[in-house]
Amino acid sequence: MTQDEMKLAVAQAAVAHIQGKLGKDSIVGVGTGSTANFFIDELAKIKHLFDGAVASSEATAERLKGHGINVYDMNAVDQMEVYVDGADEFDSRMNLVKGGGGALTREKIVAAVAKEFVCIVDASKQVDLLGAFRCRLK
Repeated sequence: MTQDEMKLAVAQAAVAHIQGKLGKDSIVGVGTGSTANFFIDELAKIKHLFDGAVASSEATAERLKGHGINVYDMNAVDQMEVYVDGADEFDSRMNLVKGGGGALTREKIVAAVAKEFVCIVDASKQVDLLGAFRCRLK
């Protein structure tokens, strides 16, 4: 399975996981990055089940809008059912490293408002020792 196929699979699993939790007034928080982009594409298929989304970056907001999904400013939302985003790394104990990208602050704010955080990662993000991602950035 290619990395894109893995990203699509986790995106589809996330949509299957959240769709029963959504109602017409629900707001979905959406993260940033290549895996989140797959999630947005899949989320668009069920956009009739919820009211809109809060994006953790401008790029995410544009992709959501491109699919006809209402995008709300974080300041206009009291609560979100779920926030879905990827991670940079995870280990065998499911510890995560997030924050290698430029949207970290917005991601943290959106995550804090959501009732549930769903992390979507594929096998390529699994490491034996957390922190290797940071070393690759330098």
